[in-house]
Amino acid sequence: MTHKTELYVPQGTTAHGEYILDIGPEQAGWTHSSLRVVELEPGGEHTFTTGDSEWIVLSLGGACTVRVSEEPGEPDDPNGDGTAEFDILGREDVFAGVSDFVYAPRDARVQIASGAGGRFALAGARCERRLPARYGPAPEVPVEDRGSGTCARQVRNFASADAFECDKLITVEVITPGGNWSSYPPHKHDENRPGEETELEEIYYFEIDGPNGFGYQRVFPSREGGSDVLAEVRSGDAVLVPDGWHGPSIAQPGHSMYYLNVMAGPGTERQWRICFHPAHVESTGGYR
Repeated sequence: MTHKTELYVPQGTTAHGEYILDIGPEQAGWTHSSLRVVELEPGGEHTFTTGDSEWIVLSLGGACTVRVSEEPGEPDDPNGDGTAEFDILGREDVFAGVSDFVYAPRDARVQIASGAGGRFALAGARCERRLPARYGPAPEVPVEDRGSGTCARQVRNFASADAFECDKLITVEVITPGGNWSSYPPHKHDENRPGEETELEEIYYFEIDGPNGFGYQRVFPSREGGSDVLAEVRSGDAVLVPDGWHGPSIAQPGHSMYYLNVMAGPGTERQWRICFHPAHVESTGGYR
């Protein structure tokens, strides 16, 4: 695989227009997964077309209204005027708690408007089915406490494979307390092996709590010539995982670390099946 973007993507290196981060299949050198982050000034609006991808609009900080142009007669379009509108209450920042979100299907037009301004993640995946636009309430997001001791972390499964219906897209949030490890033990999902492993391209997007905070992300080869990176990550950075073992994600002591995972792949079933690195499976307090 030829990568047009390095696996470590520092803040600002893909920025343009209102996007402070813009990673798509063309930039990443793969076929499905995308992530954009849009920053809006108070009273600002942003409009985009979904094209051949499905998207989830998620608050990283702030509230907004999302208007999705649909085909007339969709379940969320009772007036038959071809649109659905949803209010995202959002949150102060990613460490303040779970956010509500909006799903926008492929072949649609999306307008995001924010009275007070904010930052919003657009997690996307190329897909085949066109599902209806929908709202995901924050109280319905499954939240897990995984691991124990220095491997303890919180996972917010707002659009995991078994929590929210999409065609291809899988996306979750993880909060790792300062000094802890997550995305551990190292694991991979770069092969389609029915019942055991699914092929998924993955993006990690990071934010660190507090000024001057940082963390570390490791990706290492699962095959000859595979992906290999050890990156010091700060707020706004991203790491691409086209293949390979990934983990741990390490948070600096005193600074909790957030990451948004965006995953999709070519498999016919939308599943998150992973293979753990055999040298590490006995030393873990849980995965992810």
